[in-house]
Amino acid sequence: MKKSNSILKLAPYLVLFLLVISGSSCSGSDDSPTPPVVVPPVVPPVVVPPTFAGPTYADNYSSIAAWGSNSQWNLANVHDPTVEKSGEYYYMYQTDASYGNAHEGHGHFPYRRSKDLVTWQYMGSAMAAAPEWVKDSLNNKRARMNPPLPAIANPRYGYWAPYVKKVGSKYRMYYSIVVDEPITGTSFDTSWSERAFIGLAESDDLASNVWVDKGMVICSEPDGVKSYIRNDANDWNAYFKFNAIDPTFIITPEGEHYLIYGSWHSGIAALKLNPTTGKPDKLKTLADYGTRIASRNATSRWQGSEGPEIIYNPDTQYYYLFLAYDGLDVPYNTRVCRSKSITGPFVGINGANVTNGADAWPMLTHPYSFNNHTGWVGFAHCSVFQNPDTKQWFYASQARLPKDVPGINVSNALMMGHVRAIKWTEDGWPVVDAERYAAVPETTITEASFIGSWEQITMNYQYATIQKSVTIYLTADKKVSGGVTGTWSYDSTNKTLTVNGIKCKVSDAWDWEKSTRKVTISYSGLTAAGVPVWGKKID
Repeated sequence: MKKSNSILKLAPYLVLFLLVISGSSCSGSDDSPTPPVVVPPVVPPVVVPPTFAGPTYADNYSSIAAWGSNSQWNLANVHDPTVEKSGEYYYMYQTDASYGNAHEGHGHFPYRRSKDLVTWQYMGSAMAAAPEWVKDSLNNKRARMNPPLPAIANPRYGYWAPYVKKVGSKYRMYYSIVVDEPITGTSFDTSWSERAFIGLAESDDLASNVWVDKGMVICSEPDGVKSYIRNDANDWNAYFKFNAIDPTFIITPEGEHYLIYGSWHSGIAALKLNPTTGKPDKLKTLADYGTRIASRNATSRWQGSEGPEIIYNPDTQYYYLFLAYDGLDVPYNTRVCRSKSITGPFVGINGANVTNGADAWPMLTHPYSFNNHTGWVGFAHCSVFQNPDTKQWFYASQARLPKDVPGINVSNALMMGHVRAIKWTEDGWPVVDAERYAAVPETTITEASFIGSWEQITMNYQYATIQKSVTIYLTADKKVSGGVTGTWSYDSTNKTLTVNGIKCKVSDAWDWEKSTRKVTISYSGLTAAGVPVWGKKID
């Protein structure tokens, strides 16, 4: 019917066209000159693209936080994620954590899967119970201490921050199990907590969820510099050399295997592994526990950094080390540094040596808020991964709602998984999109696309402080006004918007904060000092 109706509508123009080309006229006189016939142009119908049905799930998921509603969680209750593709699915594994501890009693290392990185299906847990070797190793080490310490009959465990990666034909999971007990006595105010362990499990296929445990890889080990006795609750002279949690893994272009791990105790270590076993060949001396590659302070044993994630970008030929800084409840923020060598030195955008104790810059995430939303805090401990087909890089982490949001009990315990696309600046640094990934179709973005009202956030580092957006206006005369003033320009070839000298990567985006979410445009860039600048168009 649509095709027939179109022909009927065009029929008068077709008749005129045929008369003109046959030399006939409408007057019927052969002697009269033929008047020119103006054929109106055929205007094609306006094609309205279908409405993009982006994600609609609520950021406040407290009403579906109970275990019985886990089929509705999507990215609710995500903490310390790791993402790997297997078959048609991306699989996301995580720390044991949930709002109201809904996960308790249902296994360990929860996981979910997705075909598109937008809609996720909660699948259950990857580990039923702690392997027996954890308790055996713990008590063997306690028995060999000087003086010997008694065995812990029923250790309390925490299950933290797994990392999953395909290695050859198998998938390896490096996982953290921490012993939640004082080394001696009954108070953490007078004793350091017991050691943590990183173990290894392998699977042939993530869809099967069948894991074969391979035992211990590394553990927290004291170096004898500090005692396990704490003078008081303010004594932060860390007992262990490296804290054996938060593993990440990489295979170098030369085929060498490295485990990167560590948290708060003395910095982040790189440990060379046997490619066949996935473990170090020996653990006889402290040197066998790895080489420090990052530290927030060269002299302090206690430092606020954890959650390392390591990647190699063949386009830039750098290793990138992503770190989580500060406490995880509100101030958590993501930093990155890079090196040509897996063992460092790692340096920041300012050239400072992070291996020797300098703070890492740039910062990629920080507590923030666009209008019409509570904002997000506790925004770090990331997984960085690629779509194996398109080679697009992505960033995934948890982010929390702020403290004391009206109407939400313990709002800061709500942890939503964030997946964002990564873009790369012209000088080879990553930036993460200002809006979460929603698989918005790409469009042709022109200069005219930018004219209008925007919200922009400059994320200056302020401990536990939410950086809020200001409204700015980009006008046709290439001026910026409102909360920020200056000029703008656009490089369509590289999809780079320059705002007041800051080069920002541009994306088709999903406005998550709008009362009715919609498609928009966003940008993300870095100042020369490595401070993130995010923007989104609102009108």
